Amino acid sequence: MVTIKEIARLAEVSRGTVDRVLNNREGVSEETAERVRRIADELGYKPNKVGMALAAQKNKFIIGIIVFSRKNPFFDQVIEGVHDKADELAFFGCEIIVKRADYNTASQLSAIWECLNEGAQGIIITPYNDTRVCERLNSLIDDGIPVITLNSDAENVKRLTYVGSDYYNSGLAAGALMQLMTHGQTNIGIILGDKNILCHARREAGFRNRLSGEKRFNIVDVEENFDDDLKSYEIVSKMLEDHPEINGLYFTAAGVFGGCKAIQELGNGRNIKVITYDSVSTTMDMLDKGIITATICQEPKWQGSKSLELMYNYLSGNKEEAIQSYYYSELNIKIKEAR
Repeated sequence: MVTIKEIARLAEVSRGTVDRVLNNREGVSEETAERVRRIADELGYKPNKVGMALAAQKNKFIIGIIVFSRKNPFFDQVIEGVHDKADELAFFGCEIIVKRADYNTASQLSAIWECLNEGAQGIIITPYNDTRVCERLNSLIDDGIPVITLNSDAENVKRLTYVGSDYYNSGLAAGALMQLMTHGQTNIGIILGDKNILCHARREAGFRNRLSGEKRFNIVDVEENFDDDLKSYEIVSKMLEDHPEINGLYFTAAGVFGGCKAIQELGNGRNIKVITYDSVSTTMDMLDKGIITATICQEPKWQGSKSLELMYNYLSGNKEEAIQSYYYSELNIKIKEAR
């Protein structure tokens, strides 16, 4: 039987490199990958799946995934990607524990504890950017439990890597869309999710930076909706009543449906340009109705799948490949005419 060791010797590479090529993982040059595949084909290499399964049974890898609550349907798509990858890796001994935490420190700390109590050997988390959460994550890392941040990062956490959108850049993109889709004086209301979620703050910063220097743009109000549609309805309603001059709205996170209902009821026929994120069903419905002008999407299923793949590879000993500090998803812009 042809072995990985023999292929590695003939290809003059490490066994880890051969393993990455044969399992279609990143981190190998195309030239080297082609040489390894050619030698494997010439030797008639067949993966020993029985042996792989037996090895997996000896080494169970339990991974905890913590994302935000069901108030934000975007994370349903992230979890779908996690489950797709988990099904693929189940044969090799990968098990997952999924927790949905509320938008507060106590809920996140509780979810972390629950994952550890259930045997998690690594944590993938969308972190609440709070000192206590960051300290807890660093404590885990110091104890040898790797952490990957998913969809949003956290300041001063020694995580293995971050998987998600480049949020500052996505804020710049939102600002560029507002520039392209408006004319003359533009008075803008910004609806944040939560200032303690780093990605929301970075989106706002990128948006503001893009519009800075152009006098025709004026940000008249900024409010937090905590990704809640009812709260979003209330604050957008108040914005439109208090600032009849508003003709632009920017949502940095969820709660879009509630905000759009307020626009429908209180917009009074105003031509309000609305920039949002993601492609959940209610957002796409409002895009079709012309309430939303454009929405920026960020590959949620890929984020979930990629983060689990990276954590599994790390725990299973595939550490020869240097893990990058950031894995950024692609940004895709959808408008009514091209969705």
